[in-house]
Amino acid sequence: MAADVARPAKLGLCVACHGDTGISRIPGTPHIAGQDEIYLRKALTEYRDGRRHGGPMNAAAGGLSAADIDALAAWYAAQRWPAAAEGTP
Repeated sequence: MAADVARPAKLGLCVACHGDTGISRIPGTPHIAGQDEIYLRKALTEYRDGRRHGGPMNAAAGGLSAADIDALAAWYAAQRWPAAAEGTP
């Protein structure tokens, strides 16, 4: 994790499925560690606004502010991809 990225206040909404480091805990749920920050911000905004449909994601993102979305996108983008975290090339 990048040292300059603060732990988001709303991280708890994501942890059950994506883990606090973006490594999913549920089969079929994507890893989001190291995902592009702009993509994450766009996806979360679209889930929140109902322009993208993903069942639980719409409910989880529904109450997020723009600042919450920015913080979550920055956090997960700063995490290491699972293969990198395990030392796999």
